[in-house]
Amino acid sequence: MAYNQETLAEANIIKFNNQDFNSLRNHCLSRRWPFEDETFPATASSIGQKLLQGKHLPSLEWKRPKDLSNGHPHFILEGASRFDIQQGKAGDCWFLAALGSLTQNPQCLQKILTVQSFTHQYAGIFRFRFWQCGQWVEVVVDDRLPVMGKECLFVHPRKNNQEFWPCLLEKAYAKLLGSYSHLHYGYLPDALVDLTGGVVSSIDLCSSPSHLLMAVKTAAMEGSLMTCGTPQGPTEEASEMVNGLVSQHAYTVTGAEQIQNRRGQEEIICLWNPWGKTEWRGRWSDGSREWQETGDPWKNRLYENKEDGEFWMSCQDFQENFSCLYACAQIPIILNRGNTLCDRWSPKVFMNQEILGNTSGGPWSDAQYHFSVKEHTEGTNVVVSFTVPGVPPSMKAEEEKFPLNFQVFKVDPQQFRERLPPTFFSPFRNAIQGISYKTNRNFTKSFRLPPGNYVVVPWARRSAAKFLLRIFLKMPDSDRSLGGNFSLRAWKESLSETGSQQSIFYRYAQQGRDIDATQLQSLLNQELLTGPPGNTFSLDECRSIVALMDLQVNGRLNQEEFARLWRRLITCQRVFQNIQRSAGALLSSDLWKAVANTDFLTGISISGELLGLVTLRYSDSTGRVSFPSLVCFLMRLEAMAKTFRKLSKDGKGLYLTETEWMKLVMYN
Repeated sequence: MAYNQETLAEANIIKFNNQDFNSLRNHCLSRRWPFEDETFPATASSIGQKLLQGKHLPSLEWKRPKDLSNGHPHFILEGASRFDIQQGKAGDCWFLAALGSLTQNPQCLQKILTVQSFTHQYAGIFRFRFWQCGQWVEVVVDDRLPVMGKECLFVHPRKNNQEFWPCLLEKAYAKLLGSYSHLHYGYLPDALVDLTGGVVSSIDLCSSPSHLLMAVKTAAMEGSLMTCGTPQGPTEEASEMVNGLVSQHAYTVTGAEQIQNRRGQEEIICLWNPWGKTEWRGRWSDGSREWQETGDPWKNRLYENKEDGEFWMSCQDFQENFSCLYACAQIPIILNRGNTLCDRWSPKVFMNQEILGNTSGGPWSDAQYHFSVKEHTEGTNVVVSFTVPGVPPSMKAEEEKFPLNFQVFKVDPQQFRERLPPTFFSPFRNAIQGISYKTNRNFTKSFRLPPGNYVVVPWARRSAAKFLLRIFLKMPDSDRSLGGNFSLRAWKESLSETGSQQSIFYRYAQQGRDIDATQLQSLLNQELLTGPPGNTFSLDECRSIVALMDLQVNGRLNQEEFARLWRRLITCQRVFQNIQRSAGALLSSDLWKAVANTDFLTGISISGELLGLVTLRYSDSTGRVSFPSLVCFLMRLEAMAKTFRKLSKDGKGLYLTETEWMKLVMYN
């Protein structure tokens, strides 16, 4: 996945309610009085009647964290984690599950949290950022939280933990939507989009378990946010079932693995419940017989018997008990035939669009958006995504549905060059059908279209509607190949197709299971490159690549690890082709461009000092960088940056024992 991690320029941030954080904080500091937000007051109106029914209102108070905690409150203590989140009385698991997934990507989370504390320039005011229809919106709140007795009414700090970032973030989101009551039941895709600005793809749970395992692992490797939900139970309220799952409830997907049991290999998936302690009680649950009996060496890395809301279950049980699985990224997470990720998409973005109300009920509209499919591609090749602003709190319940509809038509460009006339939309003309999901703020539809010209035609259901439209077009195979001296040897199928990828893997694999550095060297040089001998992959470079991709730390690459490597090679080819100034090599002075244009390095920056060092390391005496050297550089940069983020508790530094340090630098 390629998250857009560029630093948010303050000028591009929309101030919600025209409230400027710095001005308000400075004013409060100058008069030495904590901020009180008049636009979201500490009254019952900010909670809403839906959540106040049956509550003893006289006992409702609003308190600041310094008056709630036993010790000194913290905004974040030792890093933000999903385990800091404890759901309260609002049914906002759909938002908290998405937030739990976001905590696994600290850099993305930091875009929303920013740097804040209860010590430095504390004035009772905090700010958070959410993505709304193509723009980031900054919401400021005071830190007065609704309290019943001694407990926060909604999200509350974990026991013996005085971290208040989840409570304040939830309050800011409630303010954005209108009240805490507007958090009470919602849609997972809406939360995922609001937290990332990404596009959400649904993953089919009716497919085979092997497909599911690869889908989750592939999406996780690309940094996607993943959430899932259980179907509705016998009542409309979420309730715990006999098996420990909660009906009509959202969970965070945190991982998937294959593990050895008595009957062979079993595929398992890891989930986290925003309730905190309520967990699955079936196979592979905490303390289950399966964990006690397995001798798999991965057990110590995967299994912890804690009451923290996180648990494992078999993929088969997961598919039988959950109704949906969503993955969110800056590009669609669409699995091609054979479970490989299609990671090359060209987006067309139309911001700040508006269409008038339509009383005819038909698809006729002046708003028409054209696109072309140039070449035949396998699987889903077009994704159309509409996003509309949040529903105003004053709107009626029946008007809270998605305010527009759309259809896609194939057109003849010779017949209609600019705009389709009303006569085009006859009752006998069929629109192209696709697979879709719809919430009250997002409408996404996936298509598999043959080459041709098409038009997206939206129309409003009732009154005028504003929206953001994104059309994602899968890049054709011809755009993936590399020119110059580094071209792919000919075969019928595309690099990204599993058929070709698997056939190459098995051609060099030992007993069809894995490949070592020697086999990888032969594979890369014989199957990937055509060029002078001096520009081929050396054995030492291949050893480095194996070490970087070797998740099982056994000196070899299995099929899954090789697939991950193959996707990065495709990206490196594209980068090399676009930046090289002469055939076969790029200049070391252009390495910074390579970093900036590499999808799997999004969010990773490199200083001028470090750039000088890697230039010495990866360029030759003439200041040129070969394709194999570029591959080693880009992949090592990714691995080291991710290792630091994984080991660092505060994002600023890390502590390693001598043994840990030596293992890290001597192998990886």
